[in-house]
Amino acid sequence: MAKSGHGHTPAAWTGVIIAFIGFCVTCVFIVAANPVGFWAGIALLGISAVVGGVMKMAGLGTPKDTPEIQRMREDAAAKVRARLEAQAG
Repeated sequence: MAKSGHGHTPAAWTGVIIAFIGFCVTCVFIVAANPVGFWAGIALLGISAVVGGVMKMAGLGTPKDTPEIQRMREDAAAKVRARLEAQAG
């Protein structure tokens, strides 16, 4: 099961916003037939990945589960499986 906080972090938002700006810059300069502007937009796309990754490493991404939370999640999943098996058979 996916975590509910997926993508709802400062690292994710910052990376996506920079990538969106890079995409827009790239599109504008493709239409304007300006290769320098196009490559500047492509560079922004690369920068967005780096910035998002650095922010995630700095602790602004989705936090890792503690062993206690992981154990609780596994226990809950086992209870759900047992309940489903009881209903099915």
